[in-house]
Amino acid sequence: MSAPIPKTLSTTTEPPLIRSALLGVALIFLSLFLFLPLVAVFYEALRKGIGVYLAAISDPYALSAIQLTLLSVAFAVPLNMVFGIAAAWAIAKFEFWGKSVLITLIDLPFAVSPVIAGLIYVLLFGAQGWLGPWLAEQNIKIIFAVPGIVLATVFVTVPFIARELIPLMQAQGTEEEEAALVLGASGWITFWRITLPNIKWGLMYGVVLCTARAMGEFGAVSVVSGHIRGLTNTLPLHIEILYNEYQFAAAFACASLLTLLALVILAIKTLIEHYTSTQRQPSSAGETA
Repeated sequence: MSAPIPKTLSTTTEPPLIRSALLGVALIFLSLFLFLPLVAVFYEALRKGIGVYLAAISDPYALSAIQLTLLSVAFAVPLNMVFGIAAAWAIAKFEFWGKSVLITLIDLPFAVSPVIAGLIYVLLFGAQGWLGPWLAEQNIKIIFAVPGIVLATVFVTVPFIARELIPLMQAQGTEEEEAALVLGASGWITFWRITLPNIKWGLMYGVVLCTARAMGEFGAVSVVSGHIRGLTNTLPLHIEILYNEYQFAAAFACASLLTLLALVILAIKTLIEHYTSTQRQPSSAGETA
């Protein structure tokens, strides 16, 4: 006679009172530090009427800041995509000397303050920097210009795509790529037909995170931009200037626009997470069977 199968224990054994208390603390925290500030931003943006709101976001300086923000994102995200794929592929698929150093360097922007990163670029490319005199002779301007803003944005967003792809590609292993190479496929065909389709959702997730970080970057960009209105002010810098000039309605209007972009990115991120989780469920069920 076989022994009885024990009942599966619940993973949440806390009393209902404790669970309710923990949930209440989480909701209070989110309300105070997330929901309430979001409501305040939109309330202040629309408090003086829709006309003032539209005038603030259609101001030439605001439009220039929006364009520069989108331009920096348009350069930083593809560059980090190329670097992230290459770095993740090298780390996950190959063994080489200095691998741990490369991983550490990828994480460096998480440890270094963005303001320090901006100062490093000023030291390198500024008028009194190491390369400044040579750049001036070549009539190349990096600091207080768009290239410096792009460089600063790239630096602070380096880890997001690579760090999303590295564990994914390590978990997938190299068996499929090796099989394709044995069957005669070239390296590029293997990448486009095998590797890229396997990492596409992780890549999209990393791109979403990288985009969100690039749009909201303030510290490094503030150092290298020079705060030139209509030329080197991104949207976060424009918001700061408006607020410091006591143009609160305009500042909150532009802040609400940046918040809306962030909410759209968050929605895309949630959809990707939902899709990837539904994609994993059938395979997990098949493995269990």
